[in-house]
Amino acid sequence: METDEIYKLIGRIVLSENPGLIMKKIRENLDVKQKELAEVIGVSPPVISDYEKGVRRKAGVRFIKKYIDGLIKLKGTDSVILSIYQDKQNITNSGIIDIKDYKKPIRVADLINAVEGKVLTGNEMLDHYLFGHTILDSIRAIIALKGEQFYKIFGKSSERALIFTKVGLGRSPMVAVRISPLKPRLVAIHGTQDVEKLAIEMANVEKIVLIVIPPIEISMLINKINKLVESND
Repeated sequence: METDEIYKLIGRIVLSENPGLIMKKIRENLDVKQKELAEVIGVSPPVISDYEKGVRRKAGVRFIKKYIDGLIKLKGTDSVILSIYQDKQNITNSGIIDIKDYKKPIRVADLINAVEGKVLTGNEMLDHYLFGHTILDSIRAIIALKGEQFYKIFGKSSERALIFTKVGLGRSPMVAVRISPLKPRLVAIHGTQDVEKLAIEMANVEKIVLIVIPPIEISMLINKINKLVESND
């Protein structure tokens, strides 16, 4: 699935009117310097700059693939796929209440303790790490985030916590996660303590940590997570 997404990304760049602009956006969203990428793919930094500015002839499939492969070596496949959907000027979208990428990863167990969560699945993954979180108004997000827009909830890494608020029985968030090619490390249900069995079964199949969070105010929930993140920096 990831390979298919990379091919689609390369095709999108090739067929665009300004491939260099898209390439530059992806690189900058990944916080990769021209010099750093140039060393990985075996060209000089001015070559990278010229292609991005459109000074040279339009970048072809071979160079674009080389460019993307270099970014994958530096940042990983998931991060490259997600980077095209990021907008540093307006990262939040309809339904996204809070989104953050951590400077240092946080243990799954530590985040669960911070929000007083109850683990439903994935006890064996509590020592894994999270690289960010996204808090979503589940109703607005599921309605508003269609197709490519859904990638925005993953920020810079899919190894994150997706926290769904205003949830009924937990089925809708897990269905949305199930059909996505990228999977979060943790899904948190906020708004109910009665999670449907089907949601738990889907989390088990996808090997995702599923938790429920007590019905506290969203501002308090964000504050608890931010305190954990700050203490970890």
